[in-house]
This record gives sequence, structure tokens and C-alpha cells, in this order.
Amino acid sequence: MNLNLYKKLEWLPTPPSDFNDTLLELSQDKSSIEFDLRALANYSLDINQCFRLAKVIKKTQKDKNNLSSLVSFNLGIVSNSTAFMLSPVLVSTAARYGVSLRVYEAPYGQVMQTALSDISAFDGVSLDAILVAIDSNGLPANKEPYLFGENTSVIGQSIDYLDSIRIHLREKYNAPCIMQTCPHQSESLFGSLDSQVVNSSRQFINLLNSLLTDKISRTEDFIVDVATISEIVGLSNWHDHVLYNLTKFPFSYDFLPIYSEYVCRVISSMLGKSRRALILDLDNTLWGGVIGDDGLNGIVIGNGDAIGEAYLSVQKTALQLHDRGIVLAVCSKNEDDIARIPFRNHKDMLLKEKDIAVFCANWKDKATNILSISKKLNLGLESIVFLDDNPVERDFVRKSIPKVAVPELPDDPSYYARTLLAAGYFETTHFSDDDKGRAESYKLNMKRTLLKEKAVNLDHYLESLNMKASMMPFDNEGVKRIVQLISKSNQFNLTTRRHNERDVFDFLDSNRFFTLQVRLTDIFGDSGMVGVIICIKECDEWYVDTWVMSCRVLGRRLENSIFSVLVSKAKSENISRIIGDYIPTDRNKIVKYLYRDLGFKKEKQCDSYSSRWFFDVNSMKGMTKHQIEVN
Repeated sequence: MNLNLYKKLEWLPTPPSDFNDTLLELSQDKSSIEFDLRALANYSLDINQCFRLAKVIKKTQKDKNNLSSLVSFNLGIVSNSTAFMLSPVLVSTAARYGVSLRVYEAPYGQVMQTALSDISAFDGVSLDAILVAIDSNGLPANKEPYLFGENTSVIGQSIDYLDSIRIHLREKYNAPCIMQTCPHQSESLFGSLDSQVVNSSRQFINLLNSLLTDKISRTEDFIVDVATISEIVGLSNWHDHVLYNLTKFPFSYDFLPIYSEYVCRVISSMLGKSRRALILDLDNTLWGGVIGDDGLNGIVIGNGDAIGEAYLSVQKTALQLHDRGIVLAVCSKNEDDIARIPFRNHKDMLLKEKDIAVFCANWKDKATNILSISKKLNLGLESIVFLDDNPVERDFVRKSIPKVAVPELPDDPSYYARTLLAAGYFETTHFSDDDKGRAESYKLNMKRTLLKEKAVNLDHYLESLNMKASMMPFDNEGVKRIVQLISKSNQFNLTTRRHNERDVFDFLDSNRFFTLQVRLTDIFGDSGMVGVIICIKECDEWYVDTWVMSCRVLGRRLENSIFSVLVSKAKSENISRIIGDYIPTDRNKIVKYLYRDLGFKKEKQCDSYSSRWFFDVNSMKGMTKHQIEVN
């Protein structure tokens, strides 16, 4: 169980027996290929199945219309090892995350040449990221004689080498780098003393990984923690010396799926696709037994009992996720008042009602209730994970709402928490104070919803919130949250342009751009940064390059207040008009008429999909009332 959880990705369901036949049919009949390819990617596939799936995906990518709802992503790979076996598994894994991945490999072993020479390894390709897959065999230290117990410069040389590659690749290809930590060797020269002896393998790799992760944390680049993957599966399993000697591939083929998982999780997080909500079943998921049948004293939970401690670990994990910003909800087939009894009265319950944003216990089917929870939280289905011990319920939700992630769970509840975390649904590339408070903000949104239901009308409700907005230009402190908002906001996003950290610093430092970061508070609390505006200044016009708002504040007319400030600032700089494009996607229909409602006039169609709008700054016609005090 321990090894197969990661080797076979056992949180994913087993592929159907007709997997190969289905794939063959899809390659011949492309009427529903886009949906079906992603569905097939959601199984626990072996390497051969990954290769077959990737072959069909690559063939389909040539017809852009067939994969239009998947996010296109171009990934370059530079490595001191061979990468030809890696690319197909990355492509098939990315499809599970809703990403149409194209992989471009630099020549084997040509790391420095790719970064520094005039010859481009990626001619004609606009890369979205570069995976720098260098292991310890590709470091300068590997070429130096070992001086055990003596301080040398090899660690500094290795860090400088990696940093030089990273910086030059970024500048040359204008794309962020995904670096990786180095796995340890499975054997040691000094045994238990290995981590203490200067220049021993373990001491060197420990220090290298620590320095590398610290450096990357202060840049706009990303990291895949290969060292952790290798230690989870076991270093003796990870390293395959025969394979390395034959093919120069750095680890066992058995772990291509989990390595690809980790890389695609980072890519998914870069694209704002990380999950944000965990919906929990109750009976035999958070406690052993059925509360309606067994009663408060009959359910099993708590210390001193192996099964009770297993369920306690599920609650502890859920609470830790909540504390890092993941919103929690309950979806249970139960009577509401009975389902709440353990939360209120069981002394060993770690989770309390106050930790749950939406508590949904009734006798409706779970797919219907999950859709209701999604609506109440104002979160897309791709943001949700559903944890349930019942295989029938899991299968029903998967088939009814395929965008919701539903991990397979083993029979033994001792592995529930491990399986949930191993699946990596909540991967993040940044973590801030705003992230910590996100779960609380969704619960506060529920209070706002209840207040709205009691209000006489919308104006009365908005006035009762006593909202206050703070709007200011971009600053260094807000950069990471700004990047996060731009990457994750899909509904209120007029162009869905994605800007990385480097771009945001450019906007911050240049007089060519007008920027706003927007924060909002009300009677229930602080929602943090919820809006971003980026305008390009062109003579006497401003062009709205980016306008995004968090889904947590939609429907509160904040956009009117933002636009009022935008017009005021434009007037102060003698700007004659503001221009904006609306580029439609499957998820931003909510802003289709935003410019029209703000008083813009439609100028023309930019192409067959997008439209261009302009606003005369000297005319405020079309501005609607807003109930927000602006600081």
C-alpha cells in the first residue's frame, strides 16, 4: 500500500478494461474527443497507457478546435539526463488538470549551451515555462575531487551554476523556470554520520536543496521537490542504476507518473487551477459508524482506539487544510439536526460547526447537494474536492460532475488522510496572509448571503454591509497576491491575460502603466485584496489590459466604485478616453455586458469572438449608484 499509493497513483480510479479500445475509437471518431480524453486521463494509468493517451492528444492538438476548453501550455525541458520517456507522460498527466500540454526538449545534456549560446533550442516556440531537470550528476561538484571534512567552494559553485542557468534561460526565452531539488543517494559512505561530515553526499545535497529553495522563494520562478518524492517512495526504489547506465535516465521508470504529477501540479497552480474547497461526507468518513443508527456514544472517534484515531487523522488533516485557507463544507445523506450532534456534543471531535462554511445534510443525491454548495460558495466545480468513503457515491459524483475531484479511498480508514494529501489537490506556488484567511472569508460570505436573503432589496442589502474599499497603485508587498489574483480569477476577468511576477514588477516600476490593487472590508470582516486593474497608457488614452476581481465579492457593485476611481484618475491626467476589450471564454460570461453597463460604447469586433469598447472620460453617462466608501 505504501509504495503503490505513489507508484500507481491509487487516489485515481482503476482504468476500465476497454481503455485501449476506447482510445482507438476516439482517434477515429472525434465528436466528443475533448471531454473523453480528459476523462481517460483521470484514471490511474500505467506508462504504456500514458504513452497511448499522449499519442492521441498530440494528434488532436493539431486541430485546435478539438481541445479548445483545455488551457494551452508550452513547456520546454532542459536536462543533463535523457527526457524522451518523460514527455508523453507529462502530456497525458496534464490533460487530467485541464491542460493541453506541448513539450519541447532541448538536446540531451546541452544545458549550458541552451541557456548561453546564440543557438536556440526552442526556435519559433513561445514557452510558458521551462523545466530545468538537473540532478546531482549534472552539477560542477560531480567533477571535483571529494575533500571530506574540509570546507570547499563546490556548494557555492553548484548554486551559482544553477542560478546562472535559471537567469539566462528566463532572459533568453522570456519564460519562468521550474527548478527541482536533488534526490539523495540511497547509500552513504559514513552511515549515520553522513549528514554531519562536510562534503559527504547527504550533507552536500541537504545544503544544496536548502539554498536552492530559499533562492527560488525570492524569485518569480518555481520548484518541484524531487528530493521529497524520492524519499516518499524510498531512495532504493527511486534509483535504478542499471537504467541510468543504459539510458542516462535519472530514476526508475516506475515513478514517471508521480514525477509527472508533481510537475503538472506546479503548472496547474501557475494557471490558477489549484483546488480551494474540501467537501466532506460524515458517516464512516469523519467518524466510524452511522450517527443516525448508532447514536453519539456508538460512533467511533478519538484516541485510544486504532479506528477512532484513523478518523481523527482525517479531521486533523481537514482542520490543517482549513487553517491554510481551504474552505470546508459538509455533504451528507442525513437529517440535519442529527448530523450536527457530533460537532456539538462529542468531546473528541476536532472539527466544529464554526469550521464548516456550508453544512448540507439531507436526503437529496450528493451531486445535487455539491452543485448547491458550489453555488453558495460561489466557487467553480474545478475548485472542489469531495471526500467520501462510499465507492458508489464516489462513482456517482464523478460521473455526474466530472470537474469535481473525487479521490479513491482504500478500505482501511488509516489511509484516508494520507491518500487525500498524496493526491496533491491543493498544490500552491505562493502562500500569503490572504491565503490563510480565505476559508474564513468564504464563511463570512455565507453570513452575507443570509443577510441578503433578509434584506428588502439589493440596495438595502449593500448599504447594510457598510463596505469600505481601499484602492492604491501596485507595491512590492502586494505583488504575490496580485499575481495570484490574475492567475486564478476566471469569472470576473475581461481578457484572461495571465501576467507573472516579473510582469507585475515591470508594471509597478514603469510610468507607462496605471495600476490599482483593491481591498474590501465590510461589517463581517476584511476580504483582503479582491481586485486588480492594469491600464496601458497610450498618448491621451488608457487601454484596460487586465481587470480581474475575486469571485468572493461578485454582486456587490464593487466594479462601479473601481471604475469611478479609474475615471477620476484618468481625468486628472487629461486622458480623453478609456478603451477595453472583452475576450469571451467559457467562464467569464458574467462580464459580457460590463463595459456596456458602465456606459462604454462598442467600437468594433476585434475578431470573430472579442469586442472593443470605449468610454469618453468627460462623460459619466451610464454610471450606476454604488454603496461603497472608497479610501
